[in-house]
Amino acid sequence: MNRAIETPADAAAIVDSDRAYVWHHLSQQKPMQEGAPMVIVEGEGLRVRDINGKEYLDAVSGGVWTVNVGYGRTSIANAVRDQLEKMCYFANSAGNIPGAKFADQLIDKMPGLNRVYFSNSGSEANEKGFKLVRQLAALKNDGKKHKIIYRDRDYHGTTITALSATGQIQRKDQYGPYTPGFVEFPHCMAYRAENGDDPDYGVQAAKELERVILEEGPDSVGSVILEPITAGGGVIPPPEGYFETVQEICTKYGVLIHMDEVVCGMGRTGKWFGYQHYNVKPDIVTMAKGVASGYAAISCTVTTEDLFDEFLADPSDKMHFFRDISTFGGCAGGPAAALENMRIIEQENLLDNVNRMGDYMMDKLHELKDKYEMVGDVRGKGLFLGAELVKDRVTKEPVDESVAAAVAADCLQQGVMIGRTNRSFHEFNNTLCLSPALICTKDDIDQIVGSIDNALAKIAA
Repeated sequence: MNRAIETPADAAAIVDSDRAYVWHHLSQQKPMQEGAPMVIVEGEGLRVRDINGKEYLDAVSGGVWTVNVGYGRTSIANAVRDQLEKMCYFANSAGNIPGAKFADQLIDKMPGLNRVYFSNSGSEANEKGFKLVRQLAALKNDGKKHKIIYRDRDYHGTTITALSATGQIQRKDQYGPYTPGFVEFPHCMAYRAENGDDPDYGVQAAKELERVILEEGPDSVGSVILEPITAGGGVIPPPEGYFETVQEICTKYGVLIHMDEVVCGMGRTGKWFGYQHYNVKPDIVTMAKGVASGYAAISCTVTTEDLFDEFLADPSDKMHFFRDISTFGGCAGGPAAALENMRIIEQENLLDNVNRMGDYMMDKLHELKDKYEMVGDVRGKGLFLGAELVKDRVTKEPVDESVAAAVAADCLQQGVMIGRTNRSFHEFNNTLCLSPALICTKDDIDQIVGSIDNALAKIAA
């Protein structure tokens, strides 16, 4: 990394400005008013450096599963710069060249889907999916088939309606009243289920969706939204048979399947999309974060051609089309970055690396589990892994969230940034979350897991 940094006086002025004027995301502001907020100034590969010159290995890809191909990718920066100079923006009522090219390449990797709607964040992408369901209900079902079912522990965004579809009580607490028509069904976390060891647990967990559909009335349910692997709710992969059964249920009752790939998408799990590990055919797929690895803001709502066709009508019908707009869905820099991001993933064989390094990291986490009784469970897929901390392995009583926070803080002192469930639940903010860039090596993983090992050893002592 470039070691030329601001002078101490300049650095102090920047920190003072940050403290005085910036409202940070998902953070208690009081400590920042009394201390010095962290300011990140540069990154290369998996490593970032703060304004004081300290280097960190980033095991959370920008803090929130985003910088999939790593920092310092000159080719992506150049692609964005060149596009912005040529044509920066025009509302997406018209097309642009990188948007058309990226949609073509994206659809090639998503058999069964055919249409791409651009916007600028995961929350917004999911909102588009909800609006499609609601408008389709109005156009075809007298408004009846408007309800959207979501899953406990899943997260779908920060807007009021996205929170209405979120199964994390502390994320949504104090922001109600919520948008009506959203209904929750239970999570599929085998580790926390009474019958989680049952080989048929995946089928049983999926049938909870059918129970809720029948309770609400099949004629009232338009879609179900699911993360393929629950992210901020504790890194929860589905048990065997789960999505196959979800597919059967949704086909039976005419319920659309909306897969939220905002975290899993673009290689995080070892395939282009998380749902592609499972036998499920979504009608709607949403993505953001890793689409451009954070080099530009872009999100996509991808649908089947059948769903797209529902909104085709005689132009004389002034209301029978998707009457939606995303201002920054017209930014040409987003798809330009996404195109180069996709090229890097393909040319550098990063999906293969995710699978190899994911297996290696999982093995290292199992070694921690063997070493520390506090590690109750390790789970995940690819470079999307979690370790749940417990007070007692038999009862599975979770540690207090302060323990997970202490582990993360100790790792940070060692120069490694890890994640954890944070302000999601009343008692289950106890999972360490790991999601390094898709380019990570065994040496990187050894440093990440080694820092957790050191932190757990201190707590165990």
